[in-house]
Amino acid sequence: MFFRPSATSLVSVVALLAASPTLAAPFFDRVASFPVALNLPAGTDPATPTSAEIVAASGDGMTLVYSDSPNRAIGFVDITDPKAPKPLGSLGFDGEPTSVGILGATAFVGVNTRESFTEPTGRLAEVDIATRTERASCDLGGQPDSVAVARDGSFVAVAIENERDEDLNDGALPQMPAGYLAIVPLKGGALDCGGLIKADMTGLSGVSPEDPEPEFVDINANGEIAVTLQENNAVAILDRTGKVLSHFSAGSVDLDGIDAKDDGALVFTDSLAGVPREPDTVQWIGTDRLAVANEGDWQGGTRGWTIFTPAGEVAYDSGTSLERAIVEIGHYPDKRSDAKGVEPEGLEVARFGDQDYAFVLSERGSVVAVYRLGDGEPVLSQILPSGISPEGAVAIPSRNLLVTANETDLVEDGGARSHVMLYELADREAPAYPTITSAGAPELIGWGALSGLAADPATPGKLYAVSDSFYGAQPRIFEIDATTTPARIVRAIDVTRDGAPAQKLDLEGIAPDGEGGFWLANEGDRSKLVPHALLHVDANGAIEDEIALPAELAGAETRFGAEGVAVIGDTIWLAMQREWKDDPKGEVKLLAYRPESESWGAVRYPLDAAPDGGWIGLSELAVHGDALFLIERDNQIGAAAKVKQITSVPVAELKPAPLGGELPVVSKQVVRDLLPDLAATGGYVVDKVEGFTIDAGGNAFAVTDNDGVDDSSGETHFLRLGGASAM
Repeated sequence: MFFRPSATSLVSVVALLAASPTLAAPFFDRVASFPVALNLPAGTDPATPTSAEIVAASGDGMTLVYSDSPNRAIGFVDITDPKAPKPLGSLGFDGEPTSVGILGATAFVGVNTRESFTEPTGRLAEVDIATRTERASCDLGGQPDSVAVARDGSFVAVAIENERDEDLNDGALPQMPAGYLAIVPLKGGALDCGGLIKADMTGLSGVSPEDPEPEFVDINANGEIAVTLQENNAVAILDRTGKVLSHFSAGSVDLDGIDAKDDGALVFTDSLAGVPREPDTVQWIGTDRLAVANEGDWQGGTRGWTIFTPAGEVAYDSGTSLERAIVEIGHYPDKRSDAKGVEPEGLEVARFGDQDYAFVLSERGSVVAVYRLGDGEPVLSQILPSGISPEGAVAIPSRNLLVTANETDLVEDGGARSHVMLYELADREAPAYPTITSAGAPELIGWGALSGLAADPATPGKLYAVSDSFYGAQPRIFEIDATTTPARIVRAIDVTRDGAPAQKLDLEGIAPDGEGGFWLANEGDRSKLVPHALLHVDANGAIEDEIALPAELAGAETRFGAEGVAVIGDTIWLAMQREWKDDPKGEVKLLAYRPESESWGAVRYPLDAAPDGGWIGLSELAVHGDALFLIERDNQIGAAAKVKQITSVPVAELKPAPLGGELPVVSKQVVRDLLPDLAATGGYVVDKVEGFTIDAGGNAFAVTDNDGVDDSSGETHFLRLGGASAM
C-alpha cells in the first residue's frame, strides 16, 4: 500500500504537544557537541578547516570514527561519557577518506586516491580503532564513495562511484569509466583482498545505463546490498556474490506549495512537476523495505524521502510534508529555494527498544527529522537541531544514542566549526527543541532571522518580533504566544509602504506605540541604499512615518546602526549597535527622539572590552519599571564567545543632551549572563542574541537570530529567563 502524508500527519508534533496535557514519552535531545578541530594534530594551526562527513561507532558504542576528507584523515572520539566527548586524535591517509564502516573494533575506510576523473583510483583501508593504525589495504580499482559492513561480518560493500566531472559538459552523463560495486570478503574480521568481487552495474535502470554512478550502499540481515545510482535516479539490489536481484527507477514527484524562488521572501505557492527523486542515502527497513533520502544531484531532488519495496513499488513518500515541518521551526533555507530546498541527504534507520525509527538529515536545513516507523505511515515525532550541513548519522541503540556528523566548517569566515553532535533518547515531557514554532497557525508561516523582541503592554505572554534584511522582500512583524511551550508564532504582519512590501529595510528592533501600532528600528547601510531610520507603523504594518536620523550624525555614520527601540514616556530610545565615527572607543550612543518636538538627543553607554579578533556592541532595548534593559554581546561563536549578557541602566540616568556636544555616560549593571543559557542546548554558543523583552506579567524572554539559515545551522533559541524581579 502506498501511504501519502495525511492531513493529520502534516500537523507538526510540536503543535500537538503545545496543546496537550503533560505526558512523558520517549524523545531524543541533544546532549553534546564535539568540534572536530579538537582532533587536529599537534602543531597544526587551530584555524585549519575540518569536516566531519560520515560517522560510525565501534561495536561497544564507546568510540566514534568519522571521515574528514579535507584533512585526508579519519578522526576518533571517546564517548564513554556521551555528555562529555573527548578527542582521541586522527589518522592520516594518502588520499581522501570518503566513508567509514565498522565491525567490532575495526574500521574500514574508503580512500579516494585519484589524480583525475578519467583515471580514478582508490583503496579500502583496514584500521585498528584501539591503536589508530592501519593494518591492511585492498586496491579497489576505482574511486570509492560509500562503505557498508555486512551485519554478520562476512564482507564489506563499497560503492565505486567513479564520479562525474561537474564542470565537463555541464556535468552531463555519461562520463567514463563506469562505476561498479566492490564486494570484499572478510576472514576473521580481516580484509581478504584476493576474494574481491567487482560487480558490474552497467545496463541497469537509469538515464545513462552505461555510467551507473553508484552513490550509497546498505546491507540487510540477509546480506542483500542496496545501492543508489543517484544521477541515474535508480536503485539496485545485489546479493553478496554480486548478482543483481532487482533494479528500478526511483521515479519522480510533483511538488505543490513550495518556494521555488531565491528572492528574500518566504512564499510557498510554487509548484514543480515531474521532479526526479535522485536518491542519495539508502537504508534497509528490515528486509522488505528500503528508505531513501531524495537529495538530488544532477537534475532532481524532491525535498523529501521515500520508502520502496525491493521491487520498486512506492510504499510511502513524504511529499512536501517534511519541508513544511522544517519551515515551521524556522530552518527553511530561502537561498536554496531555486535549487533543492531543504535537501534531505543523510539517513539512518534503527530500532530502539521495540520501536523502529528513521532519521532523515536535511543538509540545507541543518536538522534531523525523527520518524517512528510501523506497519502504517511513518509518523514525524520530532525535529532535532544539528550542526551546519549534517552529512552522516549513526544510531547506537545499546546506549540510547544518535550521532550526526556535520560537514561545514566556517572558520575562515569566523563562523561555526564542523561538529559531531550526540543525542540521547529518554522519557521526557516534551522535546527540548524547537523552542519556537509556527506550527498550528491557520496558514503556513515561514520565518527566521528574528532580530528584535517586544511585549504587548497589556497581555502577558503576547510578544512581537521582527525579521531583518535577510528577508528584504518580505519585512514582517510576528505575533508570538509565549504562554505555550514551545512558543508559537500565530500571525505574520507584513510591513508595507503604499500597500506593497516595504523595500530597503533592515528591521532590528520593535516597540508597541501604546495605540495598537509599533515603532521599528531600521539599521541602515549606505552601501546598500538602506537608510538609518525610525519607523512608525499601524496595527496592520503600514508605514505611517519614516524618521531619518538627525543631520548632526550624517558624517559619522557606519553600517552598525539602530539595533533596539523602546518607549519611555514621550521619548523613543534607539540603541546604536557599535561606535560611530564621533564616539569614543568603547562607548555607543543611546539616541532619544521626542515625536512632539521632533527633537533628538543622546547619552552614551559604556561597552565591555572587545574580545581578541572580535567586537562588542548592543542588540536590544527593553523597559521595565525604573530600568532600561539592554543586550550587550560580542560577535563570537562557540568557545570564542565571551560576552552575551543582559545589562540594565537606571531610567533616572537617561537624560539626553543635544547632539554635537558632550554626552553624559550612563552607568550599567550586568543582570544576566546568557552564556550558560545558550550552552544549555547541548550545541555550540551562537553569536546573535538579538531580542529581549519583559511581558505584562513580568516574565523575561530572549531570542536569537538564525541569519536566515545562511552560513548558520538555523537554530533559533527562544529563552525563558524567569521573572524580571530576579534580574
